[in-house]
Amino acid sequence: MFGLRKNINSTAGLQIFNILRFVVFLIISIVFTKIGLSKEEIGVFEVAIFMASVASFFWVTGLVQAFLPLYKNSKTFGNKEKTPGEKSPEIFNIYILLIFFSLVVAGIGLAIQGNFSVFGYRGNVPLLNITLWYLLLSSPANLVEYIYMVQNKSGNTLSYAYITYSLQLVAALLPVLLGYNVIWSLRGLVIVAAIRNIWLLSLIYNYAEMKISIPYIKEILIFAVPLIVSTLVSGSSQYIDGLVISTHYEADGFAIFRYGAKELPFVVMLAAGLSSAMLTEFNNKLQIKETLANIKKKSLRIMHSMYPFTIVMLLFAKPIFKAVFSPEFTRSSDVFVVYLLAIVSRLLFPHTLLIGLKKVKPLMIISIIEVLLNVFFSVWFVKIYGIVGVALATVLAYLLSKAIMIAYNYYKLGIHPSEYIPLKWYTFYSFMLGLVFVLLDRGIIVI
Repeated sequence: MFGLRKNINSTAGLQIFNILRFVVFLIISIVFTKIGLSKEEIGVFEVAIFMASVASFFWVTGLVQAFLPLYKNSKTFGNKEKTPGEKSPEIFNIYILLIFFSLVVAGIGLAIQGNFSVFGYRGNVPLLNITLWYLLLSSPANLVEYIYMVQNKSGNTLSYAYITYSLQLVAALLPVLLGYNVIWSLRGLVIVAAIRNIWLLSLIYNYAEMKISIPYIKEILIFAVPLIVSTLVSGSSQYIDGLVISTHYEADGFAIFRYGAKELPFVVMLAAGLSSAMLTEFNNKLQIKETLANIKKKSLRIMHSMYPFTIVMLLFAKPIFKAVFSPEFTRSSDVFVVYLLAIVSRLLFPHTLLIGLKKVKPLMIISIIEVLLNVFFSVWFVKIYGIVGVALATVLAYLLSKAIMIAYNYYKLGIHPSEYIPLKWYTFYSFMLGLVFVLLDRGIIVI
């Protein structure tokens, strides 16, 4: 473990961090089903986390994605490498922006709480005050791992992940294991979020120059707004799925769907770690070819591990769900199987090029097209295939969106797909995944 911590690079650090986050919430989900919590209680916990994510994921991601390429290459502070120990005004100003957005969103939540309802809850939906506290505290804390990344201290990212995710695991599970209501699990997560903020403040003190720069804030907002819109519309697919499900099913159906969609973030987190880490390499225009080659090499590394794993999971999804979760959640495996196909689009990185090269307006337009496709297909397919149809719609919308981005990069920017996509391996792996899926779907392969 210590050797891994010492030699970890920025890409791997973020990927491991994201995987640990997924694993912790997966363990929480498994334990909740094993100790006999009702689907309604699990639904309350899931909806609270879901609502906090809905209200924050787009602006947190957009601001961070704008911060990374501007960290050493902004008009306000110039294009230069940071010397060891040099404090950064960029870090302090992105922190101020995250705090400001968190307060605004939490304030909006308080203002509309009396007119808000979902799954039969009204006003305090569900436990809205706890949800808002979780949002308010957890959103700025997302900056911690990125401060470590830009400071080339990715080993510290792992220490932070081990400590905070262990605390989250204990905070969520201990109350229900002791017989308390699931509400106390949510309160435990709020306490851990507060601890993460204390950790963040220590990093701000050590690495940030505490000077507010209005020109830099304007610069990062101009860059971030299209990214926020893009993330809202393209990254909202899982939330659109949840909203479509909520209009057709009760809380128990929502819980079944969410449990089936759990594995999608596993691939997304590896891809997101690579994408975020590569954004800092677009600072030097003379090294673009090298950056594209790095994306190709590192994405192939993920393909070599994740495609075979995905095929194995595809084959054994149903028995795994029967063994891991309670029988009530066996239906979730059907959703899970379809979401596995999303790897075909998730391990393509044309969006990383658009962000790194600061072509954010085309990215925003393509993202709007993606969300429109997702809504259209979701509403259509849910009537035909039920819960599985919503998952299928999302997978299709993802793929079409990435195809449009690849075409834009080629025809408008002159960047051939082969420069950043390992096309032969990608085609081979995607074909094998599709073949196994069809054979399973037709009942030719039975596990």
